Amino acid sequence: MELKRRDFLKIVGGSALIGGSAISALVEEAGIAHASPHEEHGHSAEEDHGHGHIEEASGIRWAMVVDMRKCSEQEGCRDCINACHYVHNVPNFPDPKEEVKWIWKDEYHHVFTDISTLDPYVPEHIKRHPFLVLCNHCDNPPCVRVCPTKATFKRPDGIVAMDYHRCIGCRFCMAACPYGSRSFNWRDPRLGLKGRELNYEFPTRMRGVVEKCNFCVERLAQGKIPACVEACKHGALTFGNLADPNSEVRALLRENYALRRKPQLGTKPSVFYIIA
Repeated sequence: MELKRRDFLKIVGGSALIGGSAISALVEEAGIAHASPHEEHGHSAEEDHGHGHIEEASGIRWAMVVDMRKCSEQEGCRDCINACHYVHNVPNFPDPKEEVKWIWKDEYHHVFTDISTLDPYVPEHIKRHPFLVLCNHCDNPPCVRVCPTKATFKRPDGIVAMDYHRCIGCRFCMAACPYGSRSFNWRDPRLGLKGRELNYEFPTRMRGVVEKCNFCVERLAQGKIPACVEACKHGALTFGNLADPNSEVRALLRENYALRRKPQLGTKPSVFYIIA
C-alpha cells in the first residue's frame, strides 16, 4: 500500500532536506552509518506537540494512532505482528527470557499502569481488550540520553533509530525505557530464524545487541507505510506526519480523545491510543 500521492509528495520534499533515500535509510538502520487526569492523559495535537516543538528541520514528525475501537479482540489476530516480524527478520524464541519482539499485545493494566491504578472505573471490556504495544518513538527519549556509544539516536523526523554496529550490549537503553519496548539478543538471533522465510532486504542482527521497532524507516524511504499498518485489515492503525495539520493522524487526534502511555514522565510518546 502506497501513501496518498499528495501526502507522499509533501514528505518527499521534506525528506530531501535530510537525505531520505531508500538506500540511506536502510544503511542507517543496518548500523553501517553512524496535572488533572484529562490534562495528563488526554491529547490535543496543538498542545505539547505545539508548532514550535515539532521537528522543524525536516518538516516531518512521524506518529501512529492505534484505534482500539477497531483493533480485533480475537486472540488469534496477529496480522500486524506477523508482518512486522517477517519484514524485519525478528527471531522467534519460545523462552520468554530470550524473547525478541518489536510489536506485541499486552493487557490493559500493563500498558496503562498509571491509569489503571488511578481510575478504577474503566469499563470492563476495555480492561479485557489486548492492547497493541511497540516503541513509542518518544520526542524526549530517555534511551538516547543514556546510550554511551550513541547506538540509539533520534532522527530529524522523530524516529528513534538503532545503529547495531555501535551497540555494545550494555542495556542502559533498556533500563532507561519506561515502556519495556526494547529486546536484547541473548542468543544468536539467526538461530530463531531457522526454517522461516527471510526478508533479504533487511539485515539480521547479532548476539549481544538490542533491537526494537523502527517505524519501518526503510519502507518510509520508499514511500510506503509501515508493515503493521498495511497488514491490519481492520484499519486500526494510522500512520502519518504529526507536523502536518492536514494529515490523517492530526485529524484523528482533533476528533477523538486519545491517550499516551505514562505522559507524566515527560517522554512525549509518538504513539497514541483511542480507546472509546
